[in-house]
Amino acid sequence: MRPITQTHQQNMPKTIAIVGKYYAAGIAELLTEVADFLQARGHNVVLESETARNLADAALIGLAAMTPEQIGQQADAAIVVGGDGTMLGIARQLAPYDVPLIGINQGRLGFITDISRDRMLPVLGEMLDGQFETEHRTLLQGDVKRGDELIFSGLAFNDIVVSRGAASGMAELSVEVDGRFMYNQRSDGLIVATPTGSTAYALSAGGPLLHPSLGGIVLVPIAPHALSNRPIVIPDSSEIEIEIINMTNGRDISVNFDMQSFANLQRGDRIVIKRSEHTITFLHPAGWSYYATLREKLHWNEYPSVDGQLR
Repeated sequence: MRPITQTHQQNMPKTIAIVGKYYAAGIAELLTEVADFLQARGHNVVLESETARNLADAALIGLAAMTPEQIGQQADAAIVVGGDGTMLGIARQLAPYDVPLIGINQGRLGFITDISRDRMLPVLGEMLDGQFETEHRTLLQGDVKRGDELIFSGLAFNDIVVSRGAASGMAELSVEVDGRFMYNQRSDGLIVATPTGSTAYALSAGGPLLHPSLGGIVLVPIAPHALSNRPIVIPDSSEIEIEIINMTNGRDISVNFDMQSFANLQRGDRIVIKRSEHTITFLHPAGWSYYATLREKLHWNEYPSVDGQLR
């Protein structure tokens, strides 16, 4: 879906939740600044409950605290202050409620928290006046099955990763797509990523970049035994089934959802992955460009000069 520029005052949110990176240096002052700014503009401001718990000594304690479920039911938007990991965590929890998310970057990369700290108040003011672009991102739903029993289920915004432990040898995996056998693979694991996740672990493992508007899922082998096992992009309407065939030199193999939740696996376990029915809505500053983000974060704007130095 193409980003859509919004310019109408009726889009102005009334209740705004603030989510902050836990225990980050200077986070209390930063969140206080954002909250004061929003309240001065007449918004009802609430804190996500874990954020409030970690700010017990801050001036923000006068604000109401809400669980992610309550935010989903009552808030019109959420401002996330932190890095991409902070955004991933709250995005999965708010996905069923379609609460729009605005990201202020206090991390290192910031692919999805795209407002810089030094410009946050002017940019937030413009966005809250209706000058923003809307973008929708897909998620993955993963179910871990042992025989006929469902033993684990979760959402992933970036990726679902099946991987061996540090003390284990290669894992042998069998992969089917829409009930059709694709391949058996011996490797350190397999990454199944959304277009959003294509710039995360999948990229470092040699996978391609997928534009967020593409309806695709990328499968990227991790250190495959056969060099012919290459990344592949399949339609996001596909259902992927990964079966644990064998584990050599150990039994330590797991599945991770955005590297934040996991289940230990056994031989014969199956991971069934498909596009989630939920999507995440991002609000970006007017004029936001995915390509500009890539240029900045991947340093595509750097090129050798005549003397060999980057400029």
